[in-house]
Amino acid sequence: MKPNWRLAEDALSSIRVEGNERNEEVSLFGYADGLHCVGLGTDAAVFTYDPVPEVAYKVYTDHALYKKERERDVYLQLKGIPYFPAYYGEGSNYLAIGYEPGPTLLDCLLQGIPVPPVVISDVEDARRLVRERGLNPRDIHLKNVVVQNGRAKVIDVSEYMLEGDDRRWEHLMWAYQMFYPSMEGKKIPLWLINSVKSGYKKLDQANLNVEEYAQRISRLFSRFMK
Repeated sequence: MKPNWRLAEDALSSIRVEGNERNEEVSLFGYADGLHCVGLGTDAAVFTYDPVPEVAYKVYTDHALYKKERERDVYLQLKGIPYFPAYYGEGSNYLAIGYEPGPTLLDCLLQGIPVPPVVISDVEDARRLVRERGLNPRDIHLKNVVVQNGRAKVIDVSEYMLEGDDRRWEHLMWAYQMFYPSMEGKKIPLWLINSVKSGYKKLDQANLNVEEYAQRISRLFSRFMK
C-alpha cells in the first residue's frame, strides 16, 4: 500500500535548503516537529517525517531543481527493480521515495560490520539492470550503498542520466577483493580509508601499477592490524 507521503508537506515548507559556491554540503534553516535530517549532499538534504517513517524526502536547493526533475525521471525508469528505493511522488522542491534504513558500506568499515560477497554481487546485478533500462549506473560509492539483512540497496541515482564511467564502483570492487578479506569485521579508521582512496587516484601520476600499489597498501594495513 502506498504511504500518504503528502503528510509531510507542511513540515517541509518550514525548512529551507541552501547550497554554496564551494560545492560543499548544503545548509539547513528552519525547524518542524517530527522532521529529521538523515543525509546531506551538495544539492539536497534528505529528511524523514515521524507520521510516515517509511518515506524519505529529498529536498533540493533552488539552484538544483533541474536535478530533481532528472532524478524523478530516473526513478520512474527504474520502477520494479528491487535494489532501489520506491518512488512515491514529488513536491515543488522535493522527491518522496522509500526510506532505506541500515548502515552504508562506509558505516560497515568504520564500525566493523561484515560485508558479505552477496552485497557486492547485488550492486553488480543492480548496475546490469540499470543498463538494461537505458541508463548509466555511475557515482556508486561507499555512502550510496546500504546493507539491509546482508543484502544491498543503492540509494542515490542522481547521475544515472549522465555520460561516462567514473569507475568509482570498479575501484571499490578492486579494494574489496584485494584488501577486505584480511580486515573483515575490524573497525577501520576513516584516515586509512581516505589514504587508500587518495593513493589509488594517484596511480597514474606516480607511474605505479596496481600490483605495486596493492603491495604498499597491504603493508599499511598489516601495520594497522598489529
